[in-house]
Amino acid sequence: MVAIKAETPLQDDVRAMIEELNTVLIPLTPQEFQFKMTAEQIAESATTLFVARDGEGKALGMGALKVHDEEFGEVKRMYTRPSARGTGVGWQLLQQIEALAREKGLKELKLETGEATGFEEAWKVYERSGYSVCGAFLDYPDSGWSRFYMKKIG
Repeated sequence: MVAIKAETPLQDDVRAMIEELNTVLIPLTPQEFQFKMTAEQIAESATTLFVARDGEGKALGMGALKVHDEEFGEVKRMYTRPSARGTGVGWQLLQQIEALAREKGLKELKLETGEATGFEEAWKVYERSGYSVCGAFLDYPDSGWSRFYMKKIG
């Protein structure tokens, strides 16, 4: 049984998961093309973090919605721990993010992820959820190290 709810990133176990994600990313993409958010940045009012927990309360994964304006939001910090991969946790987190985006009246979600070996499972989650590859957005560089996705939701 997995429970997903909005939580503060300023908890020790969530901070540990953020660090775990950062550690996973370090060897996959050059540092200058990694667009991390700290727990404090995630805690800002424009961002809502969802945490997936098992029946014993252990954090299994996370994902966030960052609202940029009245129509556009960004999916951030998606991560599923290796022990929970293949169980649908990533998909469930994405569904929660999309539901909140719709509730806020957003029309479109975009995200940036890596464009290298090691990101294949993430691509599958996004593509199976109806996201399509798009061009760079906001101030992300079109470096060849990032893959961008978008989905119309409203």
